[in-house]
Amino acid sequence: MKFHVLRITVVLIFLQWSMSLQTKAYCQREDTTAASRLSEITVVAERIVREISPAQVLSGEKLERLSSYSVADAIRYFSGAQIKDYGGIGGLKSVNIRSLGSQHVGVFYDGIEIGNAQNGIVDLGKFSLDNMEAISVYNGQKSSIFQPAKDFASASAVYLQPKYPVFAPQKKYNLSVGMKTGSFGLANPSVLWEYRLTDRLSVSLSSEYMYTNGRYKFTYSTKGGYDTTATRRNGDVRMERIEAGLFGNMEGGHWKVKAYFYDSDRGYPGASVREEPGKFRHQDRQKDDNFFLQASMKKEFSQRYSLLLNGKYAYDYLHYLSDPREDVTTMYVNSHFRQKEGYLSVAHLFSITPWWSVSLSDDFAINKLNADLTDFVYPTRYSFLNAAATSISLKRFKMQASLLHTFVKDKTKAASAQASSRSRFTPSVVASYKPFDNTDLTFRAFYKKIFRLPTFNDLYYTFVGNKYLKPEYTAQLDIGAVYGKEFKTGVVRGIQAQADLYYNKVKDKIVALPASNQFRWTMLNFGKVDIKGIDAALQGLFRFAGMDVDTRLTYTYQRAQDVTDKTSQWYKGQIPYIPWHSGSVVVSGNYNGWMLTYSFIYTGERYESVANIVENYAPAWYTHDMALTKSLGIGGASWSGKLKVTLEVNNIFNQQYEVVQCYPMPGTNFKIRLRLDL
Repeated sequence: MKFHVLRITVVLIFLQWSMSLQTKAYCQREDTTAASRLSEITVVAERIVREISPAQVLSGEKLERLSSYSVADAIRYFSGAQIKDYGGIGGLKSVNIRSLGSQHVGVFYDGIEIGNAQNGIVDLGKFSLDNMEAISVYNGQKSSIFQPAKDFASASAVYLQPKYPVFAPQKKYNLSVGMKTGSFGLANPSVLWEYRLTDRLSVSLSSEYMYTNGRYKFTYSTKGGYDTTATRRNGDVRMERIEAGLFGNMEGGHWKVKAYFYDSDRGYPGASVREEPGKFRHQDRQKDDNFFLQASMKKEFSQRYSLLLNGKYAYDYLHYLSDPREDVTTMYVNSHFRQKEGYLSVAHLFSITPWWSVSLSDDFAINKLNADLTDFVYPTRYSFLNAAATSISLKRFKMQASLLHTFVKDKTKAASAQASSRSRFTPSVVASYKPFDNTDLTFRAFYKKIFRLPTFNDLYYTFVGNKYLKPEYTAQLDIGAVYGKEFKTGVVRGIQAQADLYYNKVKDKIVALPASNQFRWTMLNFGKVDIKGIDAALQGLFRFAGMDVDTRLTYTYQRAQDVTDKTSQWYKGQIPYIPWHSGSVVVSGNYNGWMLTYSFIYTGERYESVANIVENYAPAWYTHDMALTKSLGIGGASWSGKLKVTLEVNNIFNQQYEVVQCYPMPGTNFKIRLRLDL
C-alpha cells in the first residue's frame, strides 16, 4: 500500500511540474532571496510590522554585533525562547519556544528543514554566524502561504538564512577572510569567497575551522560550606564546516543548489557533582559528520501562477563513546548511528484576484536510521504531507488559513515491531487588522493546532521505546499588537514595539518513566501542560551629536504548569527550566567608524523539576557582555577593502551560573575578531 501511495504522489508531483512548464506567459519577478539581504542601517522592526504571525528577526550588522559563538547564542536575545545549554562551548544546545519543547521547533536552513528523525532535536551549537545573513523566529508558522507543506508542520520555526551573493556594479568577486581568537585556546579562521560567473549566475564557497580546549574555571561550594575553584575539563571542540552554493537568476524567478559538510569531534564534560565536582573525570566523546545536498527553484510563470520546487538528500553520522576505564561513573557505550533522508516538495501559488490567493503543496520524505544497538529494529519512515492554504489581503484586513494533512508509515526489520500508520488533519488561522490609515498600528491573532510524531528513539530505542505512543498534540492561541513610527528629525528616528498574549495547551506529552527497574525506562503519553505567557519587544533608533544609537529590549513572562494529575502534590507546578521572567537588552552606538555594543541577558528563577521545592530551586542568572569594533578602509587606487577589528568581553562581572543543573557555564572571557572584506 505504501509503495502504491508513493508512486502516485511522485507521479502527481512531476505531472504538475511538467504541466506548469508549458505555460507561456512570463513576467519579471523580483529575486526575493537577494532582496531579503537587508542593509546595515535598516531597523529590524520594519520587517516585523509586515508580518501577520508573531515574528522576530536579527540580520546583517545587528547579528554581527552580538557576542555570540553560534546560532544558539544569538537566539537567546529573542523573547519567548529558552536555550538549553549543557556545559558551555562544547555542550548540546537546543531551543525551546514558548515552553512547547524542542521537538516542536522546526529549524530551516536556507528554506529547507533540517531533519532529525532519531530524536527530533537540532543542535544549534553546530551552526556558526560567520556565513549567516539573518535569523528569524516565528510563532505558529511563517507569514506566507507559498511554502512547502513542512513549513506548516511545526508549532514554531527558526529560519537560518545564509549570505546570498550580492555584487557591486562592475565587480566580479567578493572575498571575506576572518579570524577569531581568545579565551579557552580559541582558534577560529574562516573564509567566504563569492564569484559572479555571468549576470545571472554566481557561485560561493564558505569554509570555517574552530578549535577550543573548553577549559574554564568555575566556583562551587564544598560539603564543608566553603567556596573553592575547579577547572572544567573534557570540553574541547574541533570542527570544520565547508559550504558551496550555485545561484542562478532567470526570467521571473531564481534557483540555487547548495552542498553542506560539517565534521566535529568533541568531548562532553558531563555533570559536575555539587558536593565533589573535582572527583570524577568525564571522558565521553562524540563525533559528528553531517552532509546535505539541497536544491530549490522558485518561478512566476504568469501573474496568476507561481511554482516552488525543493529537494534534499542528507546523511548524518554520530559516534558516541563512554568508557568506564576513563570515567568510573558511567557504563560502557560505543554506539554508531547513521541517518539518511530524502526529501521532495512542490508548491503552487494561484493568484485568483489581486487580493485573494490559494496555494497547494505536497511533500514526501523518507528517513532511515541504522544503529549497532542490541536488537535494533532498523526503522524507515515514509512521510506524506499535503497542505492547502488561502490568503486574503485587503487594505486593513489580512487573513491566512491552512489545512495540513499528514500521513506517516513506519517500516521496521521485524514487522511486529513497527508502529501503526498515522493520518491527521491540523488547521491554522492567522489574521491581522490595521484600524488607521496613517498610523502603523496593527492587531493580530492566530490559532493553530499541530502535533509532533514520536521520534525513532521514542518508538524503537532498545529496551526504552514504545511503539504504541500517540502523537503529542499542541493547541496555540495568540493575540497581539505591533506599532511602528519613523521620524525624519529629532533625537528619536524610529520606534517599533510589539506585544503578544498567548495560551498553549499540550496533551499526550511524551515522557520517560521507570519500568521494571531504575535502569530500564519506557516512553509513555503521560503529560498535560498549560502555558500562559506574554512576549514583548521594543526597538528604537536614536541620533544625536553625529552618533547613531540602536536599542533592542525583550521581555517574556511564562506560567507553564504541569496539569497531568490533579491528585499529585506537584499539580500545577512550573515545568522544569522554564523561568517566570526573562529578557534581554542590546544597545549599540556608532560614531565615526567606531561601534560600541552592550548586551544583557536575564533568566529568572525557575525549578529543575516539576517538584517545585527548595531542593530543586534554581536562582536567576544574568550576564553582561560588551564589544568594541573599529572599521578601517584600506587599499589604494587599484583595490580597496575594509578591515574590521572587534574586541569582546563576555560575562563582564564573572557571574557563576548554570543553565542546566550541574553544568557550570564560563565566567569572564575574551575574544578578538578580525575580518577583512575585499
